[in-house]
Amino acid sequence: MTSDVEKISELDPSELGKKDYWENAYKLELTNYADHGDVGEVWFGEDAGQRMVNWMSEHPEYILPGDAILDNGTGNGMLCMDMAEEGFTNVTGVDYCQEAILLAQKIRDEAGCDVDFQVGNILDKTSPFFQKKYKVVTDKGTFDAISLSETAKTDKLTYIANTASILEDTGCGLFIITSCNWTEHELTAMFATHFKHLETIPTPSFTFGGKKGNTVTTVIFQKSS
Repeated sequence: MTSDVEKISELDPSELGKKDYWENAYKLELTNYADHGDVGEVWFGEDAGQRMVNWMSEHPEYILPGDAILDNGTGNGMLCMDMAEEGFTNVTGVDYCQEAILLAQKIRDEAGCDVDFQVGNILDKTSPFFQKKYKVVTDKGTFDAISLSETAKTDKLTYIANTASILEDTGCGLFIITSCNWTEHELTAMFATHFKHLETIPTPSFTFGGKKGNTVTTVIFQKSS
């Protein structure tokens, strides 16, 4: 019998799956920020990040303000700063692009937020952030980008295993992901090796041709014991 994961088709590779695309994009955003204070693109819109932060703040049974939180593929760091403004005090943002981290640090310093930003890659266990454990890992678009790389099939497996490895073993380590490429069912199937589905946050929906869908999907997973 074919498993749910085997039924999921790989996405066609795209420029969004290449590191040099993001390096060039953030070089431009660094220039724009220096010229006129534009923080750059907020992926999936500000509401997508705010839904994630709201859920976290509304569930103290899972997440306390001082718990260690890692934002994977932080980009300009706006999600991290939203968390800090909500009262979370132990937030780290990582990105494999030095240019993205430089932009995030500049925006953070201007805003006066207490967030740690560092260069790191979830696919590379030598990255410094692997030296500690986190209560929560967030992702807003990073798994999507990895899914568009030339080596997506193996990289996705590495991503899932490495994400589980940096979450706390005791208690209830959470992984919160927002995706525009994958549905709730697809994400649940792909992450089932290391995670169990906890909740899906409602997101805006649309109807086309008599079928209902969502522009983005936000799912909360709990690390399997």
